[in-house]
Amino acid sequence: MQKLPTIFLEERKHRNENKLLLKFPYNTKLLQLVRSIDGCLWSKTLHSWHLENTEENLRKVKAVFKDITIIDSSKINKKELFKRTVTEKQKTFLNNFYLYLKGKRYSNSTIQTYTFFVADFICFYTDKSIDALTNRDVEFFIEKVFLERSYSISTQRQFISALKVFTQYYPSTEINNLELKRPKKSRILPNVLSQEEVLRIISATQNLKHRAIIALIYSCGLRISELTNLKLVDFYIERKQLIVKNGKGRKDRYVSLADSFLPLLSNYYHSYKPKVFFVEGVHGGTYSTGSIRQFLKKSCKKAQIKKNVTPHTLRHSYATHLLENGVDIRHIQSLLGHSRPETTMIYTHVKRKDLMAIQNPLDIALQKINKVDKEQGNVLLSRNI
Repeated sequence: MQKLPTIFLEERKHRNENKLLLKFPYNTKLLQLVRSIDGCLWSKTLHSWHLENTEENLRKVKAVFKDITIIDSSKINKKELFKRTVTEKQKTFLNNFYLYLKGKRYSNSTIQTYTFFVADFICFYTDKSIDALTNRDVEFFIEKVFLERSYSISTQRQFISALKVFTQYYPSTEINNLELKRPKKSRILPNVLSQEEVLRIISATQNLKHRAIIALIYSCGLRISELTNLKLVDFYIERKQLIVKNGKGRKDRYVSLADSFLPLLSNYYHSYKPKVFFVEGVHGGTYSTGSIRQFLKKSCKKAQIKKNVTPHTLRHSYATHLLENGVDIRHIQSLLGHSRPETTMIYTHVKRKDLMAIQNPLDIALQKINKVDKEQGNVLLSRNI
C-alpha cells in the first residue's frame, strides 16, 4: 500500500478570522477526503486548505484522517484539556464498540462521532473501571470538557446520543440510561430568501456549472450532501423527476424537476460532460461542498444580498415558498425527506403570506379613531394624534 503524505496543521489569522490550515503535497486521495470536510475551503492566498479554527473542527480533521495518514499538529498552540492515553484493554473495547456500531448500520459519520465521544469519555476516567462509571461521571465530564471547550448544544446532544448507544452495548455500567436527557435545541427560525432574491442570485452566477448547482438545490430542496452525491442515473428526465438516494436517515425520496431547469440541465450536461456524478471535481469523484459554499457567497455578493446565505438557506426557501403557494405540509415533509412532521412545521412560522394577512393592532387602533372622527381627517403617526 502506497504511503500517503503527512498533513501539517497550522493556525493562522486570515481576513480577521482564526483559521486552521491543512497543508500537504498534492495527492488525489487526500484531496477527496479534505473536500468531504464540511466548511473546508481552498485559499489561493494561503496556498492551503482551511476552515474555522475550533476544537470541533480539529476533532473532525483528526477523525477523517485517523488511520489514513500522519497528522503533524506540532504547530497547533491549543492545549488539550486532557491527554487521551488509551490502554490496550480500552483499545480493544473501543474497537469492539466500533464494530457494534457498524453492525447496527449507522452511517460512517455517526460511527466516527460516537466512537470519538465514547473514547474521550472512557479515557477521561482512565483510572476508573468502565463498570463503575455513573451518571455523575457523565455530568462532570460535560462540565469539565464540553463547557470549557465551548462545544455547541447540538454537539452535546450527539454525545448524549452516543452514550445512550454505549449503555445499550455495555449495560454493566452504573449509568442509568433512562435518566440521560439531551439539552433542548435552540429554537432558531430558518433564514429565508424571497423568490426575487433567489432569482437574483441565479442571475448573478455566470459560471454554468455553479448556476446549475444553485438552481437544482433550490428547485428540489436538496441538502448539500445530497447534491454532491447525486448521480446521472438518478435523473428521470421523461418523468421530470430525480431520486435522492440514501438521504439523511438512509431514506430515498423522489422530487420533481422544474420545467425551467431542464434547458439549463441540458446545456450544463453537454458543456461539462460529467461521467458518474451530476457535478464532479477536477479529477473526477464527488464535488467539494466547500467550493459550493464559496461560490454561493460570491454570487450573493454580486446580487447585493447581505443576508447570511448558505446552501441550506436555499432548501429553507424552497420549503417556505411551497407552503406560501398552498402546498400541503404533509407533501412538503415528503419532498424534504423529514422523518417527523414537527421538523417541517417550523416553516409555518416563517410563512410570509399568512403573517402579512394578520392585521397589526396599531393599524386597527388608528382605523377605529379615524372611523369615529372623520371630520378631523385621517390620524397619522407622523404628526400629533
